Amino acid sequence: MSWSAPPPAAGSSSDPVTLDEAADRANDAASWVEENWAVWLSTGLRIVLILVIALVLRHVIRRALTKLIDRMNRSVQAVEGSALGGLLVNAERRRQRSEAIGSVLRSVTSFLILGTAALMMLGALNINLAPLLASAGVAGVALGFGARNLVTDFLSGVFMILEDQYGVGDTIDAGVASGEVIEVGLRVTKLRGDNGEIWYVRNGEVKRIGNLSQGWATAGVDVMVRPTEDLETVRTVIAGVAEKMAKDDPWNERLWGPVEVLGLDAVLLDSMTVRLSAKTMPGQALGVERELRWRVKRAFDEVGIQIVGGLLPATETTTADPAAGVSAPSALASPTSPQSLAAAPITPPPNLAK
Repeated sequence: MSWSAPPPAAGSSSDPVTLDEAADRANDAASWVEENWAVWLSTGLRIVLILVIALVLRHVIRRALTKLIDRMNRSVQAVEGSALGGLLVNAERRRQRSEAIGSVLRSVTSFLILGTAALMMLGALNINLAPLLASAGVAGVALGFGARNLVTDFLSGVFMILEDQYGVGDTIDAGVASGEVIEVGLRVTKLRGDNGEIWYVRNGEVKRIGNLSQGWATAGVDVMVRPTEDLETVRTVIAGVAEKMAKDDPWNERLWGPVEVLGLDAVLLDSMTVRLSAKTMPGQALGVERELRWRVKRAFDEVGIQIVGGLLPATETTTADPAAGVSAPSALASPTSPQSLAAAPITPPPNLAK
């Protein structure tokens, strides 16, 4: 597209303009407009068409992403009340994850479509884009260096959400803090600690994550008994406790495997330690350990097996020896003993007595 400037006036601005010169100037301006109106119209139509196509494409893509996220949320809510939903699906976790992914995708889509449309409209106006792109590149580099921590947090949050490293309801150990995840964001993750405190952890500061709510957990219990107890009896009692516990609610769902007696973990002069282990639901190991200790203690009390640290068994009373409280006789009690002779006073010589 090339625009031609209207022809300059014949005389200077200080010269008087006659009627014929004014008519000539008007004719020249009209001819210039007549020559360039088609270019103006085509350029305007191109800009309007580019803008309309960009807006329609942006609306269609964002609407498709929104429907996809809503469908994902509906599928999660459909199984939320079932047993499968209680074990495998956390609706709030999936909802926040899908919303975060959808927000990122919608933002990226809008940036790409509107940015491309803006460059196309500037190109339609015959504007040189090379200096503009170079300036934008320099500004982007400067912004990246100045806000590198923010960019690091954002990118870490995006990859964390895409990889589903953790979500709402999970118990994690992030190194800098640990607790239950209550909110997941692109820049900050909120954790609730064991004492009720809330930790705000920047995603870029997390170097390693230990998710305690994925897969399964292990409950370990150590039972200390006297070394004189019969090991087969101890094993039989524990096996009965484990079998009954695996059938009772709600432990039949929290136990994902049988309670195993791993054997003797330590043998000392006054005690021996029997190690128990069981595979449990994620996050239920502590509750299973407490319940297992409770049941093992009650079962041992019923059969008379004593756990080290309990009350001492009752023993028969014996008559005390009356001589036990009498002290041994002193060597000075006998006047003929060597100790008494050595302690006797010395008799003075006869000459000194006169």
